[in-house]
Amino acid sequence: MEALKQEYIDKLEAIKEAIQSSEELNKYLEEEGEEEYKELINAHEGQIHDVYTEVADNHPLQIIAFENQLLDHGFEGLYLPKILGYTVLRGKINENYEYFRPQSHFKDVLEFIISSSNFEQIKMRVGQSIQIGFALSSDIWITNIINSVNNKQVKSFLESQNMIKYHDVRNRRTAYVKYIKQFQSLNFYTADFPTNHQELLREFNLLKSFLLYRSGNKEISNENLKVKISELISNHEAFNNDPRYIELLLIIGMHYDLGSEDQSKIKAYFDGLRTKADFDNNYFSMLLKLWGEFKISPESEMRISNILGNQGNDKVSDFYQVTDKVHGIGYINEDAINATRDFYYSNEGLSKQNTCLRRSIFNYYQTLLESLDVADYADYFEVNKTITHYINIFDNQQFNQDVKDTSLRYIKKLLKHFTDKRGRDYQDIKKFVWATFSDLNFMNEKELKELFKTKRKAKTAS
Repeated sequence: MEALKQEYIDKLEAIKEAIQSSEELNKYLEEEGEEEYKELINAHEGQIHDVYTEVADNHPLQIIAFENQLLDHGFEGLYLPKILGYTVLRGKINENYEYFRPQSHFKDVLEFIISSSNFEQIKMRVGQSIQIGFALSSDIWITNIINSVNNKQVKSFLESQNMIKYHDVRNRRTAYVKYIKQFQSLNFYTADFPTNHQELLREFNLLKSFLLYRSGNKEISNENLKVKISELISNHEAFNNDPRYIELLLIIGMHYDLGSEDQSKIKAYFDGLRTKADFDNNYFSMLLKLWGEFKISPESEMRISNILGNQGNDKVSDFYQVTDKVHGIGYINEDAINATRDFYYSNEGLSKQNTCLRRSIFNYYQTLLESLDVADYADYFEVNKTITHYINIFDNQQFNQDVKDTSLRYIKKLLKHFTDKRGRDYQDIKKFVWATFSDLNFMNEKELKELFKTKRKAKTAS
């Protein structure tokens, strides 16, 4: 992590002075009531958030230093509930919805909140965060925190947040999914860039999430990350060809604009890996893993193809020759369809490279239908002709199911909009779907009748 720039320290100091000299604080200190504390929040918390957003967008590696700067009683506990939530969500969880390792920053922020003279007011805003943080943590870790508290009332509050129902992984999962939705629009991601293998093992999960988030948000600048990314690329000898490091290089190569020197270093590194007999299999295994975690856009595929090169004598080069053609002339072009067919038939149907190619083609179809307006349903009719070619080439049950599910979501959106069953739009849609879904074996006659069946409205009690 990086130290906080002086300009942000100065801004926070100015906010702290404004809080301490404010009428809202004087009123709160006199009354010590909930309403008065809310007025203090409304008057000053937004200013803290504005500076936080500036740091998170432009200097994300300084976020922890920023948050630690707020662990100052002069801020009267403002913005700490948000920060506590951020600390909960930064921790990487396993398949059982438990932290891989203890979250020390969550502990630091929680212990500061507990020590605040405004705890009675703050606790009304942190209960859910503590519950989720405890639910994801080990019993021993939670017990150590609670036992370190001397105040009986505070200890009782913390004990009440360690809820038995979250001992069930199903309840933890449900609660976590609901909780994270509250923060979807907020930028709070940060990470450490490892300099040796041990640090890579410790920091990989958080750094990966961080890089993916930054790459997917086009409104924030990654200019400040260039030095750290270059250092990571250059320091490849420190990571022992660990698959985690290779995965990070793939993500960086796909999603980040790199200078020619960094691109050359990544290419040279992968050229070294390509001399090994198992390179093709390992590469496509990793690519499939990434496909399972996020969409790899055509732009990302072209970017990594440009770095790795597609003129080598291996399956990876063959794969990117095909995807470059598909992305260059469009997947609806006959030459792109033929190139796809030739590559696909040269491999076993269920091979990893073929699976990656299916994902790449399906991404076009899915992206179009998710963005298509109901008024443009004729475009859906047209693109269906193209996707049928790929269905015939791939002859793959999962691909067919994905196409069916995506198509069905769009069709249901159409039927919700075009409700006049005698109208031309409705009749055109029905005729097309009935014929197409039957030909592709997506639905039988009974299922199609059910799809277009008029739903009776429930009778209201008189």
